Amino acid sequence: MSYKIEKTELQWKALLQEKGAEPLAFDVTRHEATERAYTGKLESNKAEGVYKCICCEKPLFDSSTKYESGSGWPSFFQPLDETAVGTKVDGVLWMKRTEVHCADCGAHLGHVFEDGPAPTGLRYCMNSASLNFSPK
Repeated sequence: MSYKIEKTELQWKALLQEKGAEPLAFDVTRHEATERAYTGKLESNKAEGVYKCICCEKPLFDSSTKYESGSGWPSFFQPLDETAVGTKVDGVLWMKRTEVHCADCGAHLGHVFEDGPAPTGLRYCMNSASLNFSPK
């Protein structure tokens, strides 16, 4: 799949290092790794603002859609708009899950599940390592 923003592995790694991203950010965003539950810097963040892609800074989620899911990862019931993220089915583990990626650069963000709150019924379960937070 092609994206608006494309770079080589080395360029992504250098960019994330330049930004001071945590070391796990590269593996999460470029190789679909997952951080351990309850270890992410943004899991318990309650400040108002916007969550952006750590790789390209695309705005992805507003803090008003973040909620405590009890999953151990930052969870949102909807993205900022329909152009913020893309999805694809992942059948790598024991069950099929729907991966969530940044629509502009393809960074792996996490997964979306159909067990979230109203109004969408969705839980966008994101890795903190894939996000930057910009307070209001």
